[in-house]
Amino acid sequence: MNRPFTPRLLALASLLALALAPRPAAAQVHGAGATFPEPIYRQWFAGFLKATGVSVDYQAVGSGQGVKSVHDKTVDFGASDAPLSAKEEADMPGPVVHIPTVGGAVVLTYELPGVASGLRLTPDVIADIFLGKIKNWSDPRIRGINPGVNLPNLNMLTVHRSDGSGTTYIFTHYLRKVSPAWASGPGAGKSVEWPTGLAGKGNAGVAANIKRTPGAVGYVELAYAVENKLPYASVKNRAGNFIKPSSESTTAAISQYVNELKKDIKTPTVDAAGANSYPICSLTYILLYRTGGSNVAQAVKLWSWVMQPAQQAQAKTLLYAPLPSALTKLNLANLATIK
Repeated sequence: MNRPFTPRLLALASLLALALAPRPAAAQVHGAGATFPEPIYRQWFAGFLKATGVSVDYQAVGSGQGVKSVHDKTVDFGASDAPLSAKEEADMPGPVVHIPTVGGAVVLTYELPGVASGLRLTPDVIADIFLGKIKNWSDPRIRGINPGVNLPNLNMLTVHRSDGSGTTYIFTHYLRKVSPAWASGPGAGKSVEWPTGLAGKGNAGVAANIKRTPGAVGYVELAYAVENKLPYASVKNRAGNFIKPSSESTTAAISQYVNELKKDIKTPTVDAAGANSYPICSLTYILLYRTGGSNVAQAVKLWSWVMQPAQQAQAKTLLYAPLPSALTKLNLANLATIK
């Protein structure tokens, strides 16, 4: 004989049904691209999850792949340190909005026994190192700008990116601007034909290759050098001063270009004027379609949240440069147009 359902049994049955019912998936935003800003993005995305319950799945696969992912519409946003070229923009399925998120410095880092952070390098020396014209750390040109530094008689090995990279875009745009030989040779882009050296994938791969190779020198985002306890050079700027890369010296450089950026957000910020400007730095961007997909509202919410003063201020804790307020206002206005 069947037992009647008592209120207690009914309550237990309801709880069991709730437990077994499929739960709605947590809201998630998907992105892919640049490794350059990955450390600050990780911090922002953790904060956004805590504040909103929305998680961000971000794959740091390099700027080139980030652009491809936007083109293929496999992500809600792409990330690139290099703005889209005219051809890339024309090839996109729809209009794309560039939103700069933060500024960062590209540093020359090295593995030199007995030489700590603070080595000094000039634009011409940097270019000739990566052109393969300077081959040894005891070269007179390097010794001449580093008096008192015990530079070893050690062959150089340059390390560059193997993947399409916004960090490469920044570094090679700097080299093109300061070196006629570089401008007429490898040129500038997310990928170039390097005259010499060893390749590594991502900022992390370049940093790892340098760290394990005495005599190696390469370029990475500042946070990667600090995270990997790698020394990095001060670089002579346009004003003739040797400037250490930092949040402050990056901000000083980007601030020189605010008026140009308001007219064209793609303006390169390398080799800035100003006594305190670090010369190898740039903005990094996220890319969103003007008319987005099904998850566009969450992506816009995420990047509008990042533009708030509290989030921008966090950038300095990881050695990035917060955006000038004129650019955050411009970004918020552009984000508001995305549907």
